[in-house]
Amino acid sequence: MAKIETKKLNLWYGGFHALKDVNSAFEANRITAIIGPSGCGKSTLLRVFNRMNDLIDGVRTSGEVMIDGANIFNVATDLVKLRKKAGMVFQRPNPFPLSIYENIVFGERVHADKVKRDRLDEIAERSLKSVLLWDELKDKLNKPALRLSLEQKQRLCIARLIAVKPDILLMDEPCSTLDPQATARIEELMRELKNNYTIIIVTHNMQQAARVSDDAGFMLLGELIEFGNTDQIFTAPRDKRTEDYITGRYG
Repeated sequence: MAKIETKKLNLWYGGFHALKDVNSAFEANRITAIIGPSGCGKSTLLRVFNRMNDLIDGVRTSGEVMIDGANIFNVATDLVKLRKKAGMVFQRPNPFPLSIYENIVFGERVHADKVKRDRLDEIAERSLKSVLLWDELKDKLNKPALRLSLEQKQRLCIARLIAVKPDILLMDEPCSTLDPQATARIEELMRELKNNYTIIIVTHNMQQAARVSDDAGFMLLGELIEFGNTDQIFTAPRDKRTEDYITGRYG
């Protein structure tokens, strides 16, 4: 069974039909890249998976989105638990104006009542180790997170997600503000993280999609045109529109 599955998923922003009959299946412990021109629905699709679109006035949906076999549009869905299970990393790193330590343990403080300091220390260490920041920052945990480099801030935001033990990492253009070296290091981190998480990345960078993802989906005007193994999508696309986009004929 797929980790995430969409069935005839439609989404409207008021009168604008942003997602049109999207059918897809995202496998666990793989990186899936969603590619396509600006405004094609990539980020909208990503935000469906933790229902972030619900925060926008006039949004309505139809169809199903199943995570671990449960439809997240069910009225009984606990949105706090859903957003803990499917966490998001944004285009620009968004650490809180707190210390590095307090950024990491913030989620645990929110989700649990009284937490012992030892437990918080363990969470901070485990989370920072998972994004390969522990050795750099273990002696600076009380320093402001806003003073970190862009790459460190993005890693910190990923660590903050990991601290609450999600299953799914949703990444919306996570490298768009980073230089090529930092981008390469974040991509390497993604490959390591997929051993423990299901990762979906939206990217405008086709080279990045080809390098880092196992599967890929090409979107155009709200439709998922093609979805499959990344090598197949990039070397032998089945739809001419996919080929035209990948070869630079438009987009």
